[in-house]
Amino acid sequence: MLEPLIFDATASARDRILLCAQQLFYQQGIRATGVDKVIAQAGVTKVTFYRHFPAKNALVLAFLQQRHQRWMLAFRHALNQHAALIDALPAALLSWFRDDDYRGCAFINTAAELGDTLAEASELIRQHKREMAQAISDKLMPAQQVKTAQIVLLVEGAIVQVQIGEEAERVVEVLRAALEALLKTGA
Repeated sequence: MLEPLIFDATASARDRILLCAQQLFYQQGIRATGVDKVIAQAGVTKVTFYRHFPAKNALVLAFLQQRHQRWMLAFRHALNQHAALIDALPAALLSWFRDDDYRGCAFINTAAELGDTLAEASELIRQHKREMAQAISDKLMPAQQVKTAQIVLLVEGAIVQVQIGEEAERVVEVLRAALEALLKTGA
C-alpha cells in the first residue's frame, strides 16, 4: 500500500536523515536505533544532524508526522479503489500486509515502545488513529457511521494479528466476515 522509500543521495541532509529514520525506526524500532546509526546511514555529520534535529525526540516526532502523511494518503487512495467499505477496507489492508517491509503499524509500535514517555508522540498517535477512523467513517453510509469505533477495533486487531505472524489472507477473511455481520442492514 505504501510507496517504498528510495534513498536519494542528492536530497537535502534533513530529507536523508528523515528517510533513514523512517526505515530504521520502522524496521528495527525507535529504541534500538541510535542517532549514530541514523547519521551513518544518512551520510551526514553529527553537527548537521543536530542542526536539523536537536534531539532524538525531535526526529521521532518528524518520523511520526511524515509516516502519518504517507500512510493516510495511501490508505485513503486504497479505500477509494472500491465503492463500499466492505470491499475497500479488506483490499486496502491486504495490500499493506503484503508489503515486503510490513512490520505492523508504526503508531502502535511507537506507543508500545515509548508508552507515555513522549507526550507529543502520544498526541500524534491519537491524531493518526482519529484520522484513520474518519477515513473509514467517510466510506460508510450515514446510518452505519455509529459503527466506526467497532470497525476500527477490528482493523487494529487485524494489524496486530498479521504482525505476530498470522496469515494475512486468513486475517482479512475474518475481518471481512466481521464487517459483513456488523454492517448488515438494520443491524
